[in-house]
This record gives sequence, structure tokens and C-alpha cells, in this order.
Amino acid sequence: MSGHSKWSTIKRKKGEKDGARAKIFTKVSREIIVCIRESGNPNPTTNGKLRALIAKAKQNSIPNDNIDRLLKKASSEKSDYKRKVYEGYGIGGVAVIVDCLTDNLNRTAGEVRHYFDKFGGNMGTSGCVSYLFTPKGIIILDNEDEKLDFDKVMEDVLETGGNDLNFEQDEDDGETVNTVKIETDPDVVSDVAEKLTGLGYTVLSSEVQEIPSTTAVLSEEQLVKFELMLDAMEDYDDVQNVWHNLES
Repeated sequence: MSGHSKWSTIKRKKGEKDGARAKIFTKVSREIIVCIRESGNPNPTTNGKLRALIAKAKQNSIPNDNIDRLLKKASSEKSDYKRKVYEGYGIGGVAVIVDCLTDNLNRTAGEVRHYFDKFGGNMGTSGCVSYLFTPKGIIILDNEDEKLDFDKVMEDVLETGGNDLNFEQDEDDGETVNTVKIETDPDVVSDVAEKLTGLGYTVLSSEVQEIPSTTAVLSEEQLVKFELMLDAMEDYDDVQNVWHNLES
């Protein structure tokens, strides 16, 4: 579920299966194409947003050769992709933001509305839930075997430009997974991630996320339906991210 640091999310984003990796590549490719088109700058050295997208591609195990070909293609071809954000409520009143890149607004709006309706929610108007969220840079570090020292990580995070951190522990299929979640200002997340990588940390993901100010709770039955809606939305090629305020 986007917007949360659960290990299941990280694994899905890293694309362990070929099909998942292909979908990730499709979504990141669109982001890169739009980034280059809007900025007119195909050089990641001087284009911070593009540099962050390339880092995201690498974090999701996309080969360097594929990234290089994509950069050349994006620099030479025109794109009709437009960013569109849809807002609404899932089952039980969970606030949902659906971030899309599409070349057909009517098609995408119809599909997103269909997913809301099918799984007990409803799509609302622009601004109906976005006021509940704040964009923040989120970096997830690997902390396998709990080897990282809190004081040392905190010192490095503050020196590289991060704001806060939490040591987290999740269970995935009976396996305990330890990570460190770091918050930054949205415009420096890629720089902080690069610096932490340079210091020897393993960055599992780094991106700007919409973080909710309040959370909602669902029953077990509602949760099943809500997760089905999330899966359907995230599998749709036009959807880049789905943010929500379900309590994790």
C-alpha cells in the first residue's frame, strides 16, 4: 500500500517477479519521459528530479542498459502523457489519492472511477481529501540483523539533510524484517538518499510520498475489499501511485 513502509510494499516495488518488474519499468518510464519533456533537461547531473527517478529505477532492479535506452528515447521522442490526480473515498471512508500519468484522460477517469465504485468507494472532486495529506520525502534503509546503531544513523541523517527517523520492524510470512524510515523535505530526498548510499547504507527506496495527518481503521471484511481496490489500481498502467490514510 503506497504511503506506508511495510516490507510487503518494498518487495512489491522492487519487483521480485518479472511481471511486477515490467510494470514498475512502465511506470518509471512514463515519469522519466514526462520529467525530461517538462524540464527540457535530459542530464541527471543537473536535473534533480530526473536523478531521483533514475535512482528509483535502480532501486527496483531495472538494468542500467534499459535506463540508458530510456533516457535516449525520452530525449528524442514526443510524449502526450499528462499528470492527473484523482481523489475519493474507499470503503469505510478511507481517504484515497490516485496519481496518474495518462495520454487519455477520459479513459483513465473512467477506469479509476470504476475501481472506486467496484470496491465500495466513490470518486470525489479535486481537493476533497488532499487537504488531509502532506508531501514528504521518505527513505527506507535496510537494517538486516539490526546492525545499525540509532545514534550513528541519526547523526548521519541530520548531517545529510534528513529531518527524522524511526527504526521499524515488520513481519512478512513469518520473517522479521528490520528497516529504518527517514523523513526529509520533498525537494532533497534524492540528494539525502545518494549521500546515505555513499556512507555505506543500503537504500531500499527513496521517493516523495503523501503522508496523511489522520488515519482510518477498517474491519477485517472491509480491509479485504480495500486491498483488492488498491491492487486493481496499482496494476493499472496509468496509475503511478496510490496514497491513502488507512492505519498501518
